[in-house]
Amino acid sequence: MKRLAPDADDARFIRRVILVIVIAALTIALYRVGTLLILAFGSILGAITIHAVADRLHQHLRVPRRHAIGLAVAATLAVVGFLIWLLTVQFGAQINALIVETPRLLARLATWMSQSAVGGKVVEAVQTGYASAQATQDLGQIARSGADLVLNVILLIVGAMFFAIDPARYRDGSLLLIPKAKRGAFGDAFDDLGHNLRLWLRAQIILMLLMGVSIGFGLWLSGVPSAAALGLLAGLSEFIPYIGPTVAMLPALGLAANAGTGPLIGAVATYAIVRLVQDMIVTPIIQNKVIAIPPAITLFSMVGIGYIFGLAGLVFSAPLLVAIFALTRSLYVRETLGDKADPAD
Repeated sequence: MKRLAPDADDARFIRRVILVIVIAALTIALYRVGTLLILAFGSILGAITIHAVADRLHQHLRVPRRHAIGLAVAATLAVVGFLIWLLTVQFGAQINALIVETPRLLARLATWMSQSAVGGKVVEAVQTGYASAQATQDLGQIARSGADLVLNVILLIVGAMFFAIDPARYRDGSLLLIPKAKRGAFGDAFDDLGHNLRLWLRAQIILMLLMGVSIGFGLWLSGVPSAAALGLLAGLSEFIPYIGPTVAMLPALGLAANAGTGPLIGAVATYAIVRLVQDMIVTPIIQNKVIAIPPAITLFSMVGIGYIFGLAGLVFSAPLLVAIFALTRSLYVRETLGDKADPAD
C-alpha cells in the first residue's frame, strides 16, 4: 500500500521545490568560491595564450605540435619571469618610491581639489566609495598578506599549463554534462568563446604594449620621475579598461605635480594625447574584429563584477564580460532565438 505517497500534482510540486533548493545551494556555493572560479577563468586565458603562441610556432617554424606546446609554455614562463624581474629588480626602487609617495601625493591632490565646493564633493564621494568597495578591501588584504598573492599567481600559472597541455579533455568533459541533443550547440558556443577570447587577448596585448611605451616615453620627455615604472604601470593597467588607466594616471600626475609645473603640464598633455590617439585611431583598428561591447555596459559591468568577486574579479572583468557576451550571442541569440549572430571572422 502507498497511502502516504503524494499524488501527481504534489510530486511535481515537491520536485520543483527540491530543484529550487538545489539551485540556491549551488548559487551560494559558487559565490563562496568566486575567487577560485575567477582564477580558473584566468588560467583558461593563460592556456589560450599558450596555444596562440604554439600555433605560431607550428605554422611558421614547422615545430611539431607537442614540442610547440612545450616551447610556448617555456616562452610564457619566460615572459612572466621577465615581468617579475622588471618589477622587482630593474624598476624595483622606482616602484617602491612610487608606492611610498602615492598616499601623500593623493592627499595633496585631495586637499587641492577640496578648495572648491565641487571638488570637495568629488573627493568626499571618492573617499566614501573607496572605503566601502569590496575590491579595495581585498586590495588591503593582499597588501597585508603577500603570500596569498604569490599563491594565487602560482595557481593561475600551473592551471594554465594544465589546461594548455590537454584542452580537449576539459572541453569534452564539460560537454558530457549537457544532454546529447544540446551538445552540438554548446560545442559551437565553446569554440566561439575560445575564438573571441583569443582575438581579445591579441588586441589587448598590442594595446598594452603601445600604451606602456607611449606613456613612458612621453613622461620621460616631460621630466617626470620614475617614467619607466609609470609607463610599465600604464601598460599593465590597460588590461582593466577605463578603471585601470584612470587609477594608474593618478600617481603619475602626483609625481609630476611634485616635480614642478612643467612636468605636470607635460604629463597631462602626454596622457591626453596618447589616450585620444589610442581611443580614436589605434583601438578601433586593432579591435575591429573583437566583440563590440558598448562602453557604458563595460564600465558598469566591470564595477559590478569587481564588487561581487573582489580584486580578482576586477582584474579579469573585461575578458569575463567578453565571455558572457560571446555565450549569450551563441546560445541565446543564435540558438534559442534563431537570429543570425555569426562568430567574429
